[in-house]
Amino acid sequence: MSVAAVVVLHEPVPELQACLTALMPQADELVLVANLPALDLPGVRVLENDRPAGYAANANRGIAETTAPFIVVCNPDTEAGPDALAVLRHFAEEHPRAGIVAPELRYPDGGWQPSRRRFPTVSGTIVRRTPLRRVLGDTQRAHYNLDERPTEPTQADWLLGAFLMLRREMLDELGGFDEGFRLYGEDIDLAYRAEKSGWERWYVPSAKVTHVHQAETDRKLLTRQTLWHWRSIARFVRKHPERLKAL
Repeated sequence: MSVAAVVVLHEPVPELQACLTALMPQADELVLVANLPALDLPGVRVLENDRPAGYAANANRGIAETTAPFIVVCNPDTEAGPDALAVLRHFAEEHPRAGIVAPELRYPDGGWQPSRRRFPTVSGTIVRRTPLRRVLGDTQRAHYNLDERPTEPTQADWLLGAFLMLRREMLDELGGFDEGFRLYGEDIDLAYRAEKSGWERWYVPSAKVTHVHQAETDRKLLTRQTLWHWRSIARFVRKHPERLKAL
């Protein structure tokens, strides 16, 4: 089975060329969706927006321009290992209810990057998104699964949206990403809807991907990005009010 790759570009990123170069020999289709004029890149289909769009909308646009049964949607600051897409695809083929499959992420220095997460709770969200994280941050080790570093495939609540392989069958059933999420939260929402529909989410550590990970909302408490994050949290709660019971 073939694999498509969709890269979403919102601003100039120095790692873009390395990202595309790594994907090109592994993907049967390669699409770049850009909020800004992009380079004419051989072997890459470039879709430029007339006006800026959110991550979910850009991802959906790129997915709609592909035909493969599996689609990698990723950030431009990622670099897939030489066989990452093949490893993820092979795993998904052997697990027909695997709707979301993600690799192990590493920082550029080789350090392990936690990307397998638990669904958010009310108290945990308050700690992570307010000054309380300065003093209570260690209470969130369970949310980030910091004490677990599995070496074999394991299921997850949700996985960081920097690099995800998605099954088209699942996307068609769920209607893709919710474009009401401008930035942040669309990966959690997709995984939550997938769980409710019986689709599995898997972490496959034998597939390796480097991710620069700016983590703007983790470093600063009040920026445009953190406001977008809070807006996404509010949308998630409106859509899934039962999560308010998860204290």
